[in-house]
Amino acid sequence: MQIDAAPNRYAILAVVLAGVFMAVLDGVVVAIALPTITAHFGVNLDSTQWVITAYLLIMTVLLLPAGRIAEYTGRAPLFIAGLTLFTLASAACGFAPTLAVLIAARIVQGIGGAMVFSISNALIFEAFPPHERGRALGYLGSVVAIGSLASPVVGGGMVEAFGWAYVFFINIPIGVVVVAAAFRVLPRAHVRPERFSFDLPGAVALGVALAGLIFFLGQLADSPVVDAPAAACALVAVAGTAAFVLVERRVKAPLVDLGLFAEPLYVLPVVAMLLYFVATFMLNLIGPFYFEAVMGFSPATVGLVFLLLPAVMVVTAPLAGWLYDRTRFPYLAAVGMGLVAAGYAVAGYAAAARLLVPMLGAFLVIGLGSGLFQAPNNTAQMSAVPRRWLGLASAITATGRNLGMSLGVSIGSVLLAALLLAGGSTGPILEADPALLASSFGVIGGVGAVLTGFAAALSALRGVHAVRAVEAGQPVQP
Repeated sequence: MQIDAAPNRYAILAVVLAGVFMAVLDGVVVAIALPTITAHFGVNLDSTQWVITAYLLIMTVLLLPAGRIAEYTGRAPLFIAGLTLFTLASAACGFAPTLAVLIAARIVQGIGGAMVFSISNALIFEAFPPHERGRALGYLGSVVAIGSLASPVVGGGMVEAFGWAYVFFINIPIGVVVVAAAFRVLPRAHVRPERFSFDLPGAVALGVALAGLIFFLGQLADSPVVDAPAAACALVAVAGTAAFVLVERRVKAPLVDLGLFAEPLYVLPVVAMLLYFVATFMLNLIGPFYFEAVMGFSPATVGLVFLLLPAVMVVTAPLAGWLYDRTRFPYLAAVGMGLVAAGYAVAGYAAAARLLVPMLGAFLVIGLGSGLFQAPNNTAQMSAVPRRWLGLASAITATGRNLGMSLGVSIGSVLLAALLLAGGSTGPILEADPALLASSFGVIGGVGAVLTGFAAALSALRGVHAVRAVEAGQPVQP
């Protein structure tokens, strides 16, 4: 079905990107302020970590239900309501008199973030004609990368200059402006379905499964040993997943139509994206320790090093989207991910050998490959589903992104802890022997290369399926 382009599509793009940037930035930047928050409230880290965990948990759990609800409310009203809620909750976070109030406000923030994130891809995809969607989604990929990787620099400077509350206060003026703009530019014409039923049992089962998985990953990040609490979380995740699949197969209007996962043109790019974010957040977690302990860099310098990736992506992702729009080359995402895999391999070798220039060059290659990958991969996901599933596909993409981030942090933590323990280091990471830390980063870089190499293979396989579908006369964008 041909969808006409919105005449104000670039204004829509700017509004959606601003909302997504706020949600991404606040999901990561609070980690920088956590030590200050801990000292301010006079509690221990076990308590304040809920400031991060509550936000991540509630957002991840509600992404799919929010995408489903958008089918009834319309995407624009849900986006505006979510952004308004997020902005109000940011004010509550900054003024929170106690840790309990701060955590409660973060939960509300997560609800608003889920409403914004779940339909961002769909809003952009539907606003642009097919020959411009790649570039538009390339901008979205750039914003997600910049928000994730620039957070340490932004958060560190803000906390040092103004205090922890301002990592939340900064959202207020931005949110007010973006909400006002959203009222003006987002299309609110929406035909509600004659019948709408919300799959509450499926949503509850999915929430239990995702909560169990996130807590399990959190346990692994704290300790590589699977103790009783970690095992219990894993069992809850498995039971919740089984219940979710059983419910979705039986209800008439499921939260997620499982038939979507039988479509390789959709599933392959989703899995490739998840693997990409696992590798990216392994690097985000381990890299600062390496550059501080092995290379002797200051935290500020480390932040600048990690700006290399988004700096390259902000240029290459829209260009890659433009190239994909013009050529429809079905293997562009595979080429990009192949470059990412090569970058991780070189970074691992250079880190083990303590070669700074090749390692920085590898970061540039990873940024280049990421830019080439994200726009065509995002476009491939959204192009593979019927229009009625755009909101669902957008929500699944956001959920996969969040899970990839969580998996990356947990896997990176477990690998680093295991490698340091095997080398005889049991103290703080920054006090480990630099040679041991360098070799550990080399191994983890190799793991990242394997993960992204597999993602490149999946992207290439998606290209093969797309070419075959076109040759068979199916209405598929390659």
